[in-house]
Amino acid sequence: MSRDRNVLGEPLTPCCHDPKTGFYRDGFCRTGPDDVGTHSVCAMVTEEFLTFSRAQGNDLVTPRPEYGFPGLQPGDRWCVCANRWQEAAQVGLAPPVLLSGTHEKTLEIIPFIKLQQHALDAVH
Repeated sequence: MSRDRNVLGEPLTPCCHDPKTGFYRDGFCRTGPDDVGTHSVCAMVTEEFLTFSRAQGNDLVTPRPEYGFPGLQPGDRWCVCANRWQEAAQVGLAPPVLLSGTHEKTLEIIPFIKLQQHALDAVH
């Protein structure tokens, strides 16, 4: 059983299994030493975020079958890089996040209050 924790200090929950997300493509926004992009934010991508990400050089829309990547559509959940989410937030384009599926390492990059402002799930 995974010991990974989310930003709420609880066990990390899955972000998405269809399409299969995460740096390790296991459905979780787990991160580790090989994940230089820190793919730790469980986001529900929006058209605005996808456009922003593409403009920054990361096309998340175009399918890449050679990597098993179907391409994303607005409303899909995906483990996005914490720095990219933060950049999007700075220009008002951050997508909503699922706190229970966002890895605690995210807090080294993004303040909890900022994530909370974009939360899909309630914080108790």
